[in-house]
Formats: sequence, structure tokens, C-alpha cells
Amino acid sequence: MTKNLLEKDLNHILYHTQLLWEELRNQHIFITGGTGFFGCWLLESFVWANDNFNLNARATVLTRDPNQFKKKCPHLASHSAITFQLGDVRNFEFPTDSFSHIIHAATDASAHSTATHPLHMLYPILEGTKHVLEFAKYCKAPKFLLVSSGAVYGKQPEHIAQLAEDHPPSHLKSGYAIGKCAAEHISCLYASLYGFEVKIARCFAFVGPYLSLDANFAIGDFIREGLRNNPIQVNSNGTSCRSYLYAADLAIWLWTILFRGQSERFYNVGSDISISITELARLVARLTNSTHEVAILQPSSNHKMPERYIPSIQRAANELKLKPEITLPQAIMSTIKWHKHSVIPA
Repeated sequence: MTKNLLEKDLNHILYHTQLLWEELRNQHIFITGGTGFFGCWLLESFVWANDNFNLNARATVLTRDPNQFKKKCPHLASHSAITFQLGDVRNFEFPTDSFSHIIHAATDASAHSTATHPLHMLYPILEGTKHVLEFAKYCKAPKFLLVSSGAVYGKQPEHIAQLAEDHPPSHLKSGYAIGKCAAEHISCLYASLYGFEVKIARCFAFVGPYLSLDANFAIGDFIREGLRNNPIQVNSNGTSCRSYLYAADLAIWLWTILFRGQSERFYNVGSDISISITELARLVARLTNSTHEVAILQPSSNHKMPERYIPSIQRAANELKLKPEITLPQAIMSTIKWHKHSVIPA
């Protein structure tokens, strides 16, 4: 069912990446974080390309719980091109196979963990990144993709409408942001010392199938409540601005950066089209046919500029010809339709 629901999206990915996949012919890739939101899209698109282009490629996915993933995505778990490596990203045993590409996408970026246990986020990021880089060195993989985060910039200054890659990190106050920033520097150091290419994707905010509706992210919360026909509540004054890239476009960007990005260079990944949290809530309410008014729980302030978390995507556009292809309303509708085929508890 899931594969059929995503067929249009997967063909969209192949249309925009069709010239890239030959690099994977008869190759073997290694993926950490392959069972999460990003990972599911990477695997879906990998399998789709592998089958459509007869690439004879393989993917090994690091996971602590293969059986749980088999329940979540049986069509991926049973695919002949995918195998699992049991282990934790911080200390897994190195497989002895040769690998052409490594994608390091493992990190739980939940808002709750980041806020309540910052050190619990910091150390696993550092330990996991170092271990995967040691594996890249060990297996002599030529290309390595680090999935990083826009959080490395810290709080977006009021006078900057969009964060560009040359904006210096400052006032990092979360273990997640500090960890991701350090992971970038460690990865570049390994690239310089050991001669493999490291591509760095600084990811912002996304929406699409496989997005958890219970991870304390605003757009997921809004979609969950809209699907339940519960009141959608904004737990702030609603003036903060975000932007969202659709998951199928995310897959296009990540594969393109891996295959064509410059080594030791940062690329923002996201949309540059800003929307306030209030506007987002109302959009989701309309698209889910909610019968309730959106509730804004805090008064707005006329003395403060709205907080923003918006990337500049000029580098990706200029160097890699990347841009958002799917509009936000289309992205939300696709996410809604996908989740309607899952059980939405009352």
C-alpha cells in the first residue's frame, strides 16, 4: 500500500535525479538513520531507482531493531537490495564489505529530547559521527554525506531574512546544535586527512509521508489534530516564521548533494518561502476540513520582530540547480492523504 501511495512522488524523484544514478551501478551504500523519516525516503527512492534503472546496487542499513522496521515498512525490509546491520551508530561492528557511498543520517532531533536532555543529544552525535567516519576510513568509501541541520546557525538574527551558508554559528544553546556543528568540523577534518569526499547537508524543516505526527513539531501536531477534527492550537503568539520542503524534494536534494556536491562544502536544504505558524495552522485546518477555529494561545507583541528559521537556498540553486518543486499546500495534502491510510487515534 505504501509503495503505491508514493508512486507519484518516487517518479517525481527519478525525473529530477535520473542522470545521477549511474554512479550507483553495481555499487554498495551504507546508511545510518535509514529507518527514520529521512531514511525511509532515501530507501524508497533508492529502491525505486534501483528497480527502474536495473542498477544492481545494494544498501546496508544500520539499525538497532530490524524487526520494528519490518513492521513499519515490510516492502522495503523484504527488498532484495536491502540488508540490515544490527548495531548502535556509536559502536557498531564494521562490516567487511566494500562500500562506495556512506550516508550518515542518524540522530533523534526531537524537540523534547533537545530541550530536556541536551547532553544526551550532544554525546551520541559526536560519538556516532566519529565512529561512522572511522568506518568510512576503514572501508575506503569515496563519498560520505553528513546530514546536518540548520540548527548549527543558532538563533536567526532579526536583521537577516534568510540564513546563508557563510553565516557564522553563534550562541548555540542546545546539545543538538553544538553536536551537529562539531560533527561538521570533524567530518571535514577526516576528509582532509584521509582523502574521501564529505558532503554536508544542513537541513531545515520538512513535511511529507513518514513524518511522525507525535514528535513535537508544529506541522505534525497541526496535521494530527486536523485529522482528528480536534481544535488546532498554536502554543505561542503564532508570529514565528518557518519554511517547509516536501519530503520527495528532500530526497532529490540529498541524493544530488551526495553525488554532485563539492567536498567539505555546506549546502542548506529546505524551502526559502516563509510562512508564519498562525498561517500554517490555518492552512492545515483548511486542508483537513477542520470544523474548529485555530486557537492562538499567547498574545502577540508589537515590540519584537517575529522569530525566523528560514534558509537561503541560493548555493544549492546556483551550484546544483536545486529548487523546491512541490508547493506547501500540495505537500501538506499529500501528507494528509498518506496518514489517512494509517490509524489516527482519537
